[in-house]
Amino acid sequence: MPTLTTYTTKILPEWVDYNGHLRDAFYLLIFSYATDALMDTLGLTSENREASGHSLFTLELHLSYLHEVKLDADVEVHTHLIAHDAKRLHLYHSLHLVGDAKELAGNEQMLLHVHLAGPHSAPFTEATLARLSAISIEQTDLPRPALLGRVIGLPPKKS
Repeated sequence: MPTLTTYTTKILPEWVDYNGHLRDAFYLLIFSYATDALMDTLGLTSENREASGHSLFTLELHLSYLHEVKLDADVEVHTHLIAHDAKRLHLYHSLHLVGDAKELAGNEQMLLHVHLAGPHSAPFTEATLARLSAISIEQTDLPRPALLGRVIGLPPKKS
């Protein structure tokens, strides 16, 4: 299985800046919608969240802008499940023109499953863990995303 295509959209006029490019914040909005779609795939739908009192919280994310995205472009998000444990989910989203392999932006996320009453961390249900495991198995042969684990910083000064 390749990465999951979790979200598809057209770039809207209100998302575009004075340079005719997708504004920084809207890259993250698109990736956030892709995370919502992944939650649905995992069975963590809005109905499930309301009934169970459980959800996912974003602990950390990194966003890399690689190529410009312009008004009216049709884009899609591919999602690669990097790893998971009993409570956490590490994923990588990449933004592409629909049907194109070229990565326009990348977004690495660490998510935590929580019980909203606390809120406090809570283990995934057996059903969610089974879905996560199935996706992990299907994506076993995917190459590691090139931008995974990046750290922001200036290179050290040379003496």
